Amino acid sequence: MASKRNGADKFGARDSSILAKIINHDVVSQGRRAACDAVYVSKKLLRSTGKAAWIAGTTFLILVVPLLIQAERDQMLGEIEFQQASILGPPPPGML
Repeated sequence: MASKRNGADKFGARDSSILAKIINHDVVSQGRRAACDAVYVSKKLLRSTGKAAWIAGTTFLILVVPLLIQAERDQMLGEIEFQQASILGPPPPGML
C-alpha cells in the first residue's frame, strides 16, 4: 500500500510540475492577456452602445413623436372634413 502512495506522490508531483510549466508558458499568458483585453473592449463597447441607444431613443421621443402626433391629427381632420362634406353635400356655388 505504501508503494502505491509513493508512486502516486511521484506522479502527482510530476503532474503539478507539468501543469506549472503549462500555466507559466508564454502562449498561455498571451492568451490570458488577449482574453482580458477582449473582455475589457466588450465592456467598453456595451457601455458606449447603451449610451448611443439612450441618445437615439431620447432624440426619437423629442423630434419624431410630435411629428407623428401632428400627422395623425391632420389625418383625422381630413377624415372629419370628408365626412361632413359627404353628409352636408357640396357647398352652394356662391360660397366658393
